[in-house]
Amino acid sequence: MFYIEGMGVSVKKNYFNGLRGALEDIARDEFWPTTFISDPSAPPDVHWHACDVHGYVISGNSTILDGETGQWLSLSAGDKLIIPAGALHIEGESESTVVYVVATRDQLPFKEVFRLLPADDPQRPR
Repeated sequence: MFYIEGMGVSVKKNYFNGLRGALEDIARDEFWPTTFISDPSAPPDVHWHACDVHGYVISGNSTILDGETGQWLSLSAGDKLIIPAGALHIEGESESTVVYVVATRDQLPFKEVFRLLPADDPQRPR
């Protein structure tokens, strides 16, 4: 396992093994899980989320742009992605479906967790 860190976004490479490993880590962190399936599509604009988000790549490969540094970080099965509230980022374009278990500190509606807030939003934490 090794750790790749940008200014806001970080990736823990080969951090867990399978769904059980992801759920065990989520339980240790006392976060709440849900599933996010990212089908191949054009990347969204640079955005941020209002809550801390941990993403566990269950299957597939992708990249994520740390919007603070411009650095692209690779993602593959077994990687844990950490996106702090307010961190600018973009999930890169992938050629296949990527399955994530996504976890947040609080119990939040799906639409709230995955709402893409614009980079220039004055309410973005810095």
